[in-house]
Amino acid sequence: MILIVTPLTAAALTILYVRLALDVIAIRKREKIGLGSNGNEILERTCRAHANLTEWAPIGLLLIAVLEMNGAPYWLVALPAIAFVAGRALHPKGLTSLETDAFKQRVLGMQLTIYATIALACLNILWMVYRFFSG
Repeated sequence: MILIVTPLTAAALTILYVRLALDVIAIRKREKIGLGSNGNEILERTCRAHANLTEWAPIGLLLIAVLEMNGAPYWLVALPAIAFVAGRALHPKGLTSLETDAFKQRVLGMQLTIYATIALACLNILWMVYRFFSG
């Protein structure tokens, strides 16, 4: 079986991960802060955005990969995968901005991430029950 959704999702999350890491590096270099945030709110927010992706990406990718490897239709895997990636992309935009309107992006990013993760967990359970009883 060739995986399609999982590697595309992993690639998208990796690009986002590297982008967030480069943002942290740029702020550290500009502000001459080697460790921690030294009270710099933008650096703190940028570090948290990077760390938050690091916390969520593994479970999302695992659930996507398991569902796809167990033979779920690509569309069934792709829909929550797209929502997961969209959530992970929106969250740091809202977290790293000091503008009040940006908070809405953060909340939407959190909602997409959480709902997609719950959907993936449920789909994995339902797909295995379906596979067990159908053949």
